[in-house]
Amino acid sequence: MSNVICSCLLGDNAKVRLRLSQMLHSEIEEIYGKEQEAISEQIRHICEVELQGCRREFFDNPRELSLTVGQQVIVATDGGYDYGLVYSTGLIAMKKLKLKGLDKPDTERLDIIRQADEADMQVISELKGRKQEIRDMCLGKVKKHNLDMKLVDVELRMDQQKLSVYYTSAHRVDFRSLVRDLAGEFKARIQMVQITTREEARRANSFGPCGCLLCCSSWLPKIHANPFAEKSQFPDSNGNGNDSHAFNITGICNRPKCCLGYSKHDKSQGCGSSLPVSVPRPGSRIATPSGEAVVEGVDMQKKLVFLRYISTDQKRRVPFDKFRNMEPKK
Repeated sequence: MSNVICSCLLGDNAKVRLRLSQMLHSEIEEIYGKEQEAISEQIRHICEVELQGCRREFFDNPRELSLTVGQQVIVATDGGYDYGLVYSTGLIAMKKLKLKGLDKPDTERLDIIRQADEADMQVISELKGRKQEIRDMCLGKVKKHNLDMKLVDVELRMDQQKLSVYYTSAHRVDFRSLVRDLAGEFKARIQMVQITTREEARRANSFGPCGCLLCCSSWLPKIHANPFAEKSQFPDSNGNGNDSHAFNITGICNRPKCCLGYSKHDKSQGCGSSLPVSVPRPGSRIATPSGEAVVEGVDMQKKLVFLRYISTDQKRRVPFDKFRNMEPKK
């Protein structure tokens, strides 16, 4: 993976994400109807803000600022402040909060301080202009100390009191001397963050082999540890000249693509003439003790038959050996 500095905020890719969020907010009344009108005061004060590095966090809006998607705001952080873009508000932000399990009563959230003014915009612009310089300085320090690590990204907080350095490494790295050197150079608190190759790809904020913006950088709320529900979704070549999809399942992070977790697998693929005599073909109707069912697919690797009962529309997986007493209807 190439060394790409994350250009999330105010970049072209950020505009794509914000446009998607704006479209969702424009349809909120049609999606939720009266539920939008009945939201509580607590929900009205919840905002999702996108920070540097494609990070999205939830903040309270105790000052009841009138915020819309895409506005730049100044938010409180651990011992300081930073800037970000409003990504979602109101009911949509609360829905996301619940999906992530962050809506517990004892959960503490930081506040949105104010909307960014012209002075803040000037500071933000200067920090963005210095990012390449800061990264080059950090890279030089890493080479100076001869550390076995790959520098991925750097983030200097808006108050310039904290510098976060993101890196990848296959081994444990003793970066104590590097931290002391960086702290003396920037007069700030240094945070070293080791990330995975999936996180590196997300922060790269680039495009995948499909030509679209990476799912993890654009809309995916959480990076999948393993997007595969079953390995049998991607069968190997059966020797009859049919190409497998194995060559096309790896993303730029050198891990299985996150989007594969949303692919629908055709369970009847490859069952053809290799089905055992005791197993009916897809589309057959089976008389079972629970009623008449339709064979929707067959998984040859796991030796399972996928049934759908006609009367209840219930779906069930049945092993091959249980079909010995089931006779297909002629």
